[in-house]
Amino acid sequence: MTAVPSDAAARRAELVRVLLDVAMEDRDAFQRLYRLTSAKLFGICLRICGERQAAEDVLQDVYVQVWRRAGGYEPGRASPITWLATIARHRAIDWRRRQHATAPLAEPGSAAEPADPEPRADAALLAEEERTRVADCLEALEPRPRAAVRTAFYDGVTYAELAARDGTPLGTMKSLIRRALLRLRECLSDDA
Repeated sequence: MTAVPSDAAARRAELVRVLLDVAMEDRDAFQRLYRLTSAKLFGICLRICGERQAAEDVLQDVYVQVWRRAGGYEPGRASPITWLATIARHRAIDWRRRQHATAPLAEPGSAAEPADPEPRADAALLAEEERTRVADCLEALEPRPRAAVRTAFYDGVTYAELAARDGTPLGTMKSLIRRALLRLRECLSDDA
């Protein structure tokens, strides 16, 4: 694994501080958190929801949840952007389940992407750092668990849909992904 550049480490530390301030109900910190992370989280919501208006609604719900749950964030367990992205992913999948959508997810480069695809520089660096760390750890997994995790988390496919596609019982698929996520967490914590 490559070492985290000092600028990226400083940005990550800043994001941790901002999130901890949000936990103390600091409204200014909440606005800063939004400015630093909204582009990335909106992208996650849009990719899973496939509709711009739905993604905006889900993103609002994400930040309401972040405001309420920021006190539960533990810096030692996950990076702040990973914690926030997980909330966004879960909220978007919940929306998708409620809609019983059958439409395919937005593909990269499609019209469903944000009008301004260029994120802020600081957000882009944080995102790139996380992407590189996760990609390196994903590559360390065996092919089947790696494919299952990628499909579930990058494509927003539910465990039940993934099990059906793979012809695997749901419990088996959940176990496979859970073990893979535990290995990923171990890999990511070793790299931190």
